[in-house]
Amino acid sequence: MSPLDPSMGDGAIGDADVAAPTLGATASASGTRFAVRSATPTTLCLFDGDTERQMQMTGTDGIWSVDMPDISPGALYGYRAAADAAKLLVDPYAIEIDRPFAYDARLGQPGVDTAAIVPRAIVPAIADKGETPQPPLFKPGRLIYEINVRGFTMRHPDVPPEQRGTIAALAHPSVIAHLRALKVGAVELMPIVAWIDERHLPPLGLSNAWGYNPVVPMAIDPRLAPGGVAELTQTIATLRAAGIGTILDLVFNHSGESDVDGPTLSMRGLDDRLYYARRPDDDALINDTGTGNTLDFSKPEVRALVVDSLRHFARAGVDGFRFDLAPVLARGPGFDPRAPIFREIAADPLLSTRVMIAEPWDIGPGGYQLGSFPDRWLEWNDRYRDDVRRFWRGDASAGTLATRVAGSSDIFHGMGTRSVNFVAAHDGFTLADTVAYAERHNQANGEDNRDGQGENFSWNNGAEGPSDDAAIRRRRDLDVRALLATLFASKGTILLTAGDEFGRTQHGNNNAYAQDNETSWLDWERRDTSLEEFVAALAMFRHDAGLDDCAFLVHAEWRYLSGPSMTPTAWEEAEGFELRLPARDGQTIMIRIDGASRRVTLALAHLLDSVA
Repeated sequence: MSPLDPSMGDGAIGDADVAAPTLGATASASGTRFAVRSATPTTLCLFDGDTERQMQMTGTDGIWSVDMPDISPGALYGYRAAADAAKLLVDPYAIEIDRPFAYDARLGQPGVDTAAIVPRAIVPAIADKGETPQPPLFKPGRLIYEINVRGFTMRHPDVPPEQRGTIAALAHPSVIAHLRALKVGAVELMPIVAWIDERHLPPLGLSNAWGYNPVVPMAIDPRLAPGGVAELTQTIATLRAAGIGTILDLVFNHSGESDVDGPTLSMRGLDDRLYYARRPDDDALINDTGTGNTLDFSKPEVRALVVDSLRHFARAGVDGFRFDLAPVLARGPGFDPRAPIFREIAADPLLSTRVMIAEPWDIGPGGYQLGSFPDRWLEWNDRYRDDVRRFWRGDASAGTLATRVAGSSDIFHGMGTRSVNFVAAHDGFTLADTVAYAERHNQANGEDNRDGQGENFSWNNGAEGPSDDAAIRRRRDLDVRALLATLFASKGTILLTAGDEFGRTQHGNNNAYAQDNETSWLDWERRDTSLEEFVAALAMFRHDAGLDDCAFLVHAEWRYLSGPSMTPTAWEEAEGFELRLPARDGQTIMIRIDGASRRVTLALAHLLDSVA
């Protein structure tokens, strides 16, 4: 696939008489054109094994290009910019690279040659537009299933060993069967774009397991996709044939080039001041991400790179995108709900059909923006997570819980909710650990247990961690089931992190980003199959009852647990409630949440047995 549709993006078709060529490496029958944006004269570097051939590029309005008639798809290349010609730079528009990134101190040392330790980009195949991508399969309101691609199948007994930990493994029949049993609407893949370890990890013997430290926005990490873009495209097609969409979790808020002492790998070497935001008073890098740098979305060139990246993945068949630390996209420097990036996405004929999901917070000024994104964007709702946990922990009211179950109308307005409801995610305690640990236990991360969220609204039911006490184990099982049943009974889109349906644990580690090992790899052979069957029953009920949409509750009847209609003054003291809703075919949905007995009962009027 080509990194750009020639009709969109930074320039027109890369013909010789066009002043602003398409960025990236564009192959044709007559050779390959290379074009890159750079602040200083730039050289194309072509590789045949360890042999490097350099070709000077011609600059026009900050874009450097060269036509190479002898270069065809599969060739390896990089760039060197005059700002520090010792540094080999990866093309920001690369869509495949020949090896993963690996941190090395030399990457951050000016004047030290890095050709031997930096991945080379691969010239892609000649562009074939093919058919227009199909509309998104995923519909808001359904279940999103969050997956760490590597950890999901590293211990899966049915997946061939050579395929474990890859994108292709998601298409295995056993995986598909599991997803279908849960009625998954879309898998949400945690970052698959090639990333680099944070520099403090290698000395600790650790590595990044989550991928939230990318270098260039389109190149898939070879560890996850040995087959490159074709592997992603085929897996998406197989999932789609099973009725399952695909959402990508993308990181556009920063890059793995990090702070001023970080590695020079791509954008920093090409044009540091274009790509990264700086404070006007002292010219220091802005750090709205906690990672040392922040991409500057006030620059149209940065937004163009992001839009082109989204189009690249949409053409591969992706249904939508989840944006990590999404307020950065709308900073200029403060958050603006009418930011240019929102208009540009909405105006794009392809992207306007995709599902957009914001993680609506970062650590910058005014960084908490839940409810502030465009009307068509979904948003991760951490207030849902916290309030549901607090109710079952015993320190939130039934009224607060009812607001969350009904779609969080205090946050989202209009005809329907844009809430993505979740009770646990990749970041924070697993669901099982939420009811087994009152405090985080992150010592294995090498940061003296200072990293990760401090307040998790968790509880341990009388013993920290594993317990041999049958009563404690029973209480924890009831709590997990109550949390899950509440989630599946709620209006809005719901999100479940892979493994929480069968009791995954990280042994109290609530920030397992650096645990690329059995701490974060799912243990399929020891899973709780009873809990798994329970979640499948919840999924079936949600589907059959028609709760899998984003409409706010209308014609809802709220009752005391004892039967009479709930009065406005009773919500703060009530230990729960019974909610009755009209369903299809004249039936009635009954949702009964009883905090005292740790039980949620879900039923249709003609079906009196409970699934909880």
